[in-house]
Amino acid sequence: MAAPQSKERAPVDARPLPEGGAWITAARQAAQARLAGVGLPQRRDEYWKFTRPDDLIAPEAPRAVLFGGDVPEVFGTVDRVRIVFVDGVFDAGASDDLALEGVRIERLAEAAAQDIHWARDLYGALEARGQAPVARPLAALNTAQARDGVLIHVTGRASKPVHLVYVHASETSDAILHHCIRLDEGAELTLFETGPAAARFNKVLEVDLAERARFDHLRIQGPDHERRAITHVFARLARETVFKSFTLAVNGVLTRNECVIEIAGDDASAHVAGAAIGGANFHHDDTVFITHDAERGESRQVFKKVLSNGATGVFQGKILVKPGAQKTDGYQISQALLLDEDSQFLAKPELEIYADDVACSHGSTSGAIDEDALYYLRARGIPRPIAADLMVMSFLAEAVAEIEDEQLREEIMGHFEAWLERRRG
Repeated sequence: MAAPQSKERAPVDARPLPEGGAWITAARQAAQARLAGVGLPQRRDEYWKFTRPDDLIAPEAPRAVLFGGDVPEVFGTVDRVRIVFVDGVFDAGASDDLALEGVRIERLAEAAAQDIHWARDLYGALEARGQAPVARPLAALNTAQARDGVLIHVTGRASKPVHLVYVHASETSDAILHHCIRLDEGAELTLFETGPAAARFNKVLEVDLAERARFDHLRIQGPDHERRAITHVFARLARETVFKSFTLAVNGVLTRNECVIEIAGDDASAHVAGAAIGGANFHHDDTVFITHDAERGESRQVFKKVLSNGATGVFQGKILVKPGAQKTDGYQISQALLLDEDSQFLAKPELEIYADDVACSHGSTSGAIDEDALYYLRARGIPRPIAADLMVMSFLAEAVAEIEDEQLREEIMGHFEAWLERRRG
């Protein structure tokens, strides 16, 4: 990634944009102009005051030692299409055949060479819309500099999920990937994302849902201890669409996940949830912005973090209800379980409402394990470490419940149990 100039709000040093066809060149140039207009994020910026952006904007990626633990394959029992990137580079040998009924899957690197492509109206478009009212300069940097990713056009109900696998193989890798997904009317797709990706990772995912489309997104970040990542999800929802996203984050020096959703059609639903567990140098930031711009929209934000050994958790969530977005139902909850006195949870929940017939609520709490409940379990012969782990699992359950598929819920809970067992050992 490019480095900042010495002037405080100057843009990044201009690297040459990747070469490509007319459509993507125009998109990259527009993104470069957006980035030049706002410059790189600074600690004094309102939405960066809890998270230091230094490692994300440094000229070179900080070194990240490769994780040496034995981690079982994720979603190995699910029939899916695997697309593998190693340090941000597509690995054809490790990937499956990209053919899938009702779905057209292409690589950005190949489509970018064409002068005309269906992604012309999507690549960078939702990212650009998401720059207001809050600037997201690292997303603009991604649109300008990304050389690869996947472009997925869904015309029907996908027969199996698409699984993006991110492998971290180099201690100094610096990966940028940009994905675009378009779902036609009534189309359905489930997307998995797993793996640490690189020493430093910048990813943008743009999702455009036509009427009555459904998109389910499930990702697992980790378990590398020293990785750093900035990810962005931009979504636009038409009438009667369903968007669901769940993220499990384990370990990592720095992770910031931004999610920007625009509910543009009546009777649409957007659920965004996450669970994060980590200790020591762990810093995890969820920043969510949901805009209701249609009637009878529903949104849920459910985030839980388990923090230990001086870890830091951040949640910044906003629900914006525009004039005319009557009958909106917005719910937001962020909670942290602090396993020691050195850990901290920093939260900034927000509601901004310009319609008078809505039901919106938010809440944010942090605290230690309930000693009375812990005593109750120990009185029944359960050792303290196991009793504490049971309470952690119970605490995380509300976020995991946002996953509708029972088999996937059980797999996620299995990952939690494995992490707790390793920590206990």
